[in-house]
Amino acid sequence: PAPSPRTPAGVPDRQASPMQEPLRGPDFSSYAADEVGWLLQDFSEVTLEAPIEEREEAIQGGGAHYAESLPIEYQPSDAYQDLFRSALQTSAARIARAVGAVTETLLAEHQDRPGRGPDSRPVLVSLARAGTPVGVLMRRWAQHAHGIDLPHYAISIVRGRGIDTAALRWLARHHDPVDVVFVDGWTGKGAITRELAAAIEEFEASEAAGGVRGFDPRIAVLADPGGCVATYGTRDDFLIPSACLNSTVSGLVSRTVLRADLVRPGQFHGAKFYRELADADLSALFLDTVTARFAEVADAAARDAKELLATPHRAPTWEGWAAVERISEEYGIHDVNLVKPGVGETSRVLLRRVPWKVLARCGAGPDLDHVRMLAEQRGVPVEEVDDLPYSCVGLIHPRYTRAATGADGRAVAQ
Repeated sequence: PAPSPRTPAGVPDRQASPMQEPLRGPDFSSYAADEVGWLLQDFSEVTLEAPIEEREEAIQGGGAHYAESLPIEYQPSDAYQDLFRSALQTSAARIARAVGAVTETLLAEHQDRPGRGPDSRPVLVSLARAGTPVGVLMRRWAQHAHGIDLPHYAISIVRGRGIDTAALRWLARHHDPVDVVFVDGWTGKGAITRELAAAIEEFEASEAAGGVRGFDPRIAVLADPGGCVATYGTRDDFLIPSACLNSTVSGLVSRTVLRADLVRPGQFHGAKFYRELADADLSALFLDTVTARFAEVADAAARDAKELLATPHRAPTWEGWAAVERISEEYGIHDVNLVKPGVGETSRVLLRRVPWKVLARCGAGPDLDHVRMLAEQRGVPVEEVDDLPYSCVGLIHPRYTRAATGADGRAVAQ
């Protein structure tokens, strides 16, 4: 059976309530209170973690969903943390430029929306948790470049189960849905892009929506190597250091959790705040290092945004999805859900899962130093490939690991 969380004495019984309010730091997350409001419940006092192998055995053997438990957080070695710091210094200006480009693009797009006046401002809604550091940086860019404060919230979306509809209803009560812009860190093959579009359509067609309309399911991302979105900072597949770590670069917040015994109808999904990891927290270092480079990249970011906005055909190409389908067949996997493309997704595989192997593009260079270190630590082979469209791809094979889950979040049949 799936790992069963234990609810300690003293944890209040959570009743569905329209009065739910966003969680904010320092009570929940190490981010400042004005940086982000988490549309989540605080499960910090609930035991949800299980060893990777035990957790995946429960998923595979019992049909449990991956969002019903949490992997034990990987704690990086000193050498790995040094690598993170070095990578951050090397890539900070590049990240800052991408943050500026995507923020300038969405600000311009927002003004062009029907019914939006000159004082209308987008509401940033990041997909927790990979999108949250990017949402914070985009909010900071808007302050730096334009002196405006954009509302920013984090919301849960779960593969196979859709988006948190209670959080959508909260947003609709407090903001005009047409102002909402969903934000994520990067794209791989575009699974979350498709998940979000389907979830918004289903929500707005349901009775639960109560007539709420107007959410735009398109996502703005920092990096779009998969060609899955129209609003992005870059389409290069390069190292975004926030992909190198888990909660310690994301405000000490866990992945989101959705379980029927913890989340009742009308309630937000949940997550944990790992206060005990405060000494290892690099969230502020990541944000401040990138923010410090805003001024020097401002002109380049503005040029990038202008060029993107002038591009006549910006519809997603889905090139990444096609590449993943080809790789899936070439390596005998026959399931695109077990192919995790790009630096960000490969990092997740190595940090959270039981990977089979890593494909690395020949000559990818320092962007993959942390991938190679993690692969070596976990005994995972790295295979150099000439014609890889991504810098790297992480592979999970159902014959070799218990970590394989399909599009619905459940185990792939053996």
